[in-house]
Amino acid sequence: MAAAERSDEAAVAEDPRRVRNTCILAHVDHGKTTLADHLVASCGDGLLHPKLAGRLRFMDYLDEEQRRAITMKSAAVALRSRTGHRVSLIDSPGHIDFCSEVSSAARLSDSALILVDAVEGVHIQTHAALRQAFIERLQPCLVLNKIDRLITELSLTPGEAYARLHRIVSDVNSIYSALRSHSYFSLLSALEDNPSTSSSTDDLPEDFEDDDDNEDAFQPLKGNVVFACALDGWGFRPQQFAELYARKVGVNPSAFLRGLWGPRYLDKKTGKVVGKKAIKSADPQPMFVEFVLSALWKMYELVLKDGGESKGVKKLVENFQLKIPERELKNKDPKAVLQSVMSRWLPLADAVMDMVVECTPDPVAAQRVRVEQLMPKREVTPEDAAGCPEVVAEAERVRRCVEACDVSIDAPIVVYVSKMFTVPYKMLPLKGVNGELLNHHGDSESEECFMAFARVFSGILRAGQKVFVLSPLYDPVKGEAVQKHVQEVELQYLYEMLGQGLKPVASVGAGNVVAIQGLGQHILKSATLSSTKNCWPISSMMFQASPMLKVAIEPSNPADLGALVKGLKLLNRADPFVEYTVTQRGEHVLSAAGEIHLERCIKDLGERFAKVKLEVSDPLVSFKETIEGEGVGLVERLKAPQEFAERTTPNGRCTVRVQVLRLPNALTKVLEESEQLLGQIIEGKTAKRDGVLDPRLSQDDGDSAAMLRQRMIDAIDSDLDAISEKVDKEKLDRYRKTWLGYLQRIWSLGPWQVGPNLLISPDAKSSDAVITIQDGRQGILVNGKSHVSERLGFVKESDAKDNSNLDNCESADAPESLHLESMALRNSIVSGFQIATNAGPLCDEPMWGLAFIVEPYIFVDSSDAANHSVQYNIFSGQVITAVKEACRAAVFQNKPRLVEALYFCELTAPIEQSHPTFAVLSKRRARILNDEMHEGTSLFTVHAYLPVAESVGFSNELRSLTAGAASALLVLSHWETIAEDPLFVPKTQDELEEHGDGSSIGPNLAKKLMNSVRRRKGLHVEEKVVEHGTKQRTLAKKV
Repeated sequence: MAAAERSDEAAVAEDPRRVRNTCILAHVDHGKTTLADHLVASCGDGLLHPKLAGRLRFMDYLDEEQRRAITMKSAAVALRSRTGHRVSLIDSPGHIDFCSEVSSAARLSDSALILVDAVEGVHIQTHAALRQAFIERLQPCLVLNKIDRLITELSLTPGEAYARLHRIVSDVNSIYSALRSHSYFSLLSALEDNPSTSSSTDDLPEDFEDDDDNEDAFQPLKGNVVFACALDGWGFRPQQFAELYARKVGVNPSAFLRGLWGPRYLDKKTGKVVGKKAIKSADPQPMFVEFVLSALWKMYELVLKDGGESKGVKKLVENFQLKIPERELKNKDPKAVLQSVMSRWLPLADAVMDMVVECTPDPVAAQRVRVEQLMPKREVTPEDAAGCPEVVAEAERVRRCVEACDVSIDAPIVVYVSKMFTVPYKMLPLKGVNGELLNHHGDSESEECFMAFARVFSGILRAGQKVFVLSPLYDPVKGEAVQKHVQEVELQYLYEMLGQGLKPVASVGAGNVVAIQGLGQHILKSATLSSTKNCWPISSMMFQASPMLKVAIEPSNPADLGALVKGLKLLNRADPFVEYTVTQRGEHVLSAAGEIHLERCIKDLGERFAKVKLEVSDPLVSFKETIEGEGVGLVERLKAPQEFAERTTPNGRCTVRVQVLRLPNALTKVLEESEQLLGQIIEGKTAKRDGVLDPRLSQDDGDSAAMLRQRMIDAIDSDLDAISEKVDKEKLDRYRKTWLGYLQRIWSLGPWQVGPNLLISPDAKSSDAVITIQDGRQGILVNGKSHVSERLGFVKESDAKDNSNLDNCESADAPESLHLESMALRNSIVSGFQIATNAGPLCDEPMWGLAFIVEPYIFVDSSDAANHSVQYNIFSGQVITAVKEACRAAVFQNKPRLVEALYFCELTAPIEQSHPTFAVLSKRRARILNDEMHEGTSLFTVHAYLPVAESVGFSNELRSLTAGAASALLVLSHWETIAEDPLFVPKTQDELEEHGDGSSIGPNLAKKLMNSVRRRKGLHVEEKVVEHGTKQRTLAKKV
């Protein structure tokens, strides 16, 4: 019998068309794990008893998950549908702090179950779930959960409930439509301004197979929407009621089904499904209300009112031919009776599993669509192709096998590891597939075993097989130059994941999810496994956010530092989102997504990985630096004469003049959002698609540079439109022309070559002279190459060459050695700009939204000292320092400002807790956008912007003051300039009259934040022991 079962498992594994891989995505507390419980209880082959479904939370097996009652990691379980299909179900977290786990789950799946609470409706993480499914090209299905709350809590009529459900389906379709039309962010902005509104459904998305561009993504009549109550274990699709009534009434099920959603009514006289205009009844009810919801409401009313032994309940049980034990109907608890009746009448697992099998693609169909995102075609230069044609040909063959989900014996193996997770050695199986003892410990000293959470995309993976581990930076065409990004490894054991349990398997075919033992020392977070080196690595995953919360960690006992460092490295490997760095001061800094994520990381570090007592600093909040000027102020500053900051190298051979301008906010936002794409365009590479999620970059948009170029121009125009009523048209035209001119002279971006700051090359035509005389010495202007503008298409390469030739002609009188030296100094100028933008003058934080116009001049000096400096390359270092200091000085003299990050806060609380809720928000400098009541409930939702610096301890304080009734979700929104001047000192006559010696100035928030950062970094802080002498008082001494 056991052998027969194993052969059956092998047969299914070899046929990927009978496999489904799906993940559950939703907002926090919308019922993901409860739904998974019922699927495991029904289809998990005895993993969970049905009586415990919905209460045990089988997939949340970590102690911290059970204690907090939230999911903190993605976990997989293998299920079997009643049609014999193998379904790999991956449960994922809903909290924003664990968004990396959602990305890991989505990458290994082909479809997604999107859960939405029928009472709460669409929330911010629902947007994120739909966006994640769209980015990974998953086929989404919708589950409207907690339908029972519409009956028991809100006491809605069937008609009112139908209106609410219809609105939720329309909202979800609108979001998905906006994603397909690349207008998602405008929809999200509208949500923040007015959460009660949603976009229209006129512009609808394509479905997975692109059959009909004019259809909604989620249609109950197509079977990809389930109405459910996961807690009580019941759920249905309209198809079930169509078949039920068709048997009773004797009509065609497909004809009856067409009326079970939307404004469709049944004409009692003719028995036909008609529209509202054709129905003659005074108060007609849609068929979904009349035949579906009314039956549910009647069942709930009878059971809750009369109990299970009433004649009405027994009659319904007989009518629907339900087999319910008599003892369950006699239960004194009507809720228990209701659960017994509903779970047998409309089994939740049957409805969901049938939807997954019928409405989601198998791996063969899915990988054909997803291959463009998983393994995009690479642009190979003719030189590389000619040098290694066999490598390119084999890499293309591997890609075709991934596209076809090839499961043949000779197919190349391609596996993607989305994350590493740990399992205690004591929890691993002791025996293998054939009953042999497994040797787990090997050479490891740790008590935790690292497992790879992976999926096979091509070939058949076997235990004990040797494979190549390819990092995301690996390029097979480059050969020996990238050998450090590939290593050969022998796999130990393969496991089928069953929640917390693991079942050893000998082999796994393409299209299946698997856990792999033996890669702990070879993979940091994610990687591609392949049986050949001639394989492109699968694209890196995208994350919804980036780690924002940082803390410095040290051991309480300095002797435990070695154990701490080892534990940090293990944690860095075990958590796909955490970041571990060591600062220049030697601090060990841990970066996490949020407060809950950070707490879990510190707990795991202290109890599992390092096992030492830890000292944790206060959170290290990041800021940025810019200059004053927004809106109308930008235009006014641009027309005013700007002062240049000037610095000269110690040897006097180079003088650097720098002018700084504030970028339009919209342009800064575009540069920030497009950092990954900018890096790929500037380096001339094909998109790797890693980084933070951006739906606009997820599909094949043709010319990415042209798209980005247009977005930058549109950003300038949008800022002009915002101030068009306050500024003359002539000034606006001049402003636009000036900035378009600057976009044609972009030399570099910074910091790190892709930041939101521009280095503008000097305009030789408008400069005083290309040849300059200083102290009797001849010099020339070092003209930079508009490299970024060329890549983005603002300037044609032929035009750039013409300008370069023009500069050479104009400066032909200068010595040739000076020209050669000026060319060599270009990299030094760019390096100085990169260093300056990475550490501003206020508190060494990165600069943000600035454009630096740099004019470097180099002069002739034939002295021996100068030759000596050049010989030892000292001069280039002096130029870097001069450019850095000139950029910082330019910012310092143009009213520098601090920029802080803001969270978008979605807060839900009961109306009786409104006073403490708003008190907490006010205390933490939150800017409230709007608040609204939930229809039919005592709950209200507040949307606000909360500074990241004030978010530490926010959730704990909110729960404390509201007795745990309020909950908040924080998502990083944007960066915003603090209006206050951190360096303000009364100087003008008016300021001196108002503030005097400064004693009457109120608390300066910007200065307080700046000093806190400077103090943390060990920089000088100007503080006086006696702030204001006139206010000092000497207390009388009592004798």
